[in-house]
Amino acid sequence: MRKSRRCRRMRLLNDPDEQNPMTGVANLFDVAMVFSVALLVALVMSYHLPELLSANEDITIVKNPGKQDMKIVIKDEGQPIEVLNMTDDIGGGTGEALGTAYRLADGRVIYVPEEENSSSTYQQMLD
Repeated sequence: MRKSRRCRRMRLLNDPDEQNPMTGVANLFDVAMVFSVALLVALVMSYHLPELLSANEDITIVKNPGKQDMKIVIKDEGQPIEVLNMTDDIGGGTGEALGTAYRLADGRVIYVPEEENSSSTYQQMLD
């Protein structure tokens, strides 16, 4: 009986799972993944942009406004994130003028559509 008790103790000390050096690596990988996700969330929160993590929020970001390397990042609900790069190309093509936009002193923009016969329309309004 004494011998069997000693054998049990020796078996517990010489467990083959305890001698495997790779058992701790899996735990290190899990810790690294948790750390990287926490770092990503902290980065988003530091820029005050929690909308990037939400699936049902619309957001538009303008990077370097007014400069040559300006970019517009658009995130719409249910759509993939779209990045628009600004270029020096001027839009062209055929078309017609639809009206004129005016900026008021208080910052509002008013669009006034053009009409073909503006003088006749003005006369009709007076009558």
